[in-house]
Order: sequence, then C-alpha cells, then structure tokens
Amino acid sequence: MSLDCPSDCPYLQQAREHEKPRDRSELDRTALFPEVEIGEQFLYEREHLLLGLSFALAKSARSNRALTDRDLIAALTSLAKSYETLVNSSLIYEQRTANLEHQAITAEIEQMVKAFREEEQKHIGITRLRDSEVLKAVVFLLRLGLGRTSGRPKSRAFVDFLFAQFPEKHSAITAPEDAGSRIIVP
Repeated sequence: MSLDCPSDCPYLQQAREHEKPRDRSELDRTALFPEVEIGEQFLYEREHLLLGLSFALAKSARSNRALTDRDLIAALTSLAKSYETLVNSSLIYEQRTANLEHQAITAEIEQMVKAFREEEQKHIGITRLRDSEVLKAVVFLLRLGLGRTSGRPKSRAFVDFLFAQFPEKHSAITAPEDAGSRIIVP
C-alpha cells in the first residue's frame, strides 16, 4: 500500500469500518447544544428536511474531497450558533468563519433550506418551516456527525456515512435535472 493513498482509497475505507466512534464522555457537552430538544415526532415530521440537509452535506463533501468530518462539524456548529441566536433573540447574526470550505458547506445547507421553503410555498401555498425547526435539524446532524466521527484530525467516518446514504451513481437525487425537484414535501 502506498503512503499517498487518496482519502477514498479502498484500504482507508476498510480501516474506517473498524474505527470506533468517540465515547460520549469524551465530547464537550456544550458542543451538543443540550438545550435543543429533538423529539421523535420532529424527526418523523421533518424527515424530508433532514434528508435534504444531509444531501447538502454529502454534496459539499463530494465537491471537495479534501473535506473531513471536522470541516462538516465546524460548519454545522457555526450554522447552529447562528440559528440559535436567531431563534432566541430574533437577531440575524451569522458566525462566519474565515475558512472558505466551511463557508461553502454553510452556503450549500442554506441553499437547501431556501429550496425547501420554496417547495413548501409552491405545494401548500405557505411556508411552514420555522427557524427553530431548522435549528433542530442542524443540531441533529451535528450530533449525528459527532457520534459518527472518531475525532481524529483527518477522520472521514461521518463523510463516508453520508456517501453511503447518497450514493454517487444510480440515484435520482444526484441527477435533479432528470428527476425534477430534489425536495419532497408531504
């Protein structure tokens, strides 16, 4: 095996399968946004939103193969803080990072939220998606990412999980021009 094996190399993917995620006791409790409660009812009702945002993360990771779990988690954390400020104080305050990769991930997620709202408007005549629901969805994905990653600097376990959920080939999601809209509104 070559030492300069790319991140999508079969040897690395096989090694990641045996990698253990971090123990919950190792995680910083504040990083999980414990004040944000996410119930099963929310997961059921907003499944399409969660799928759309997960797809946006996978799309970002596919467009830049150098992204790691830390990059996705940092972008989700920044976005969650912005939505938390918006929900709690009604102030629009974006916590932009200097990292252009994180900004690209955040922009992709924001674009998906905008598209979701537009589809809701088109199908039911109003937009029911509240900012508090976007916050819950982002925090859910953040917790999912923190639970999947090993915490190592170049860990890609969360990225691989997203790629498994949205395969690059044989998916109508990756070819929206062929399948129509990517968002499904109940």
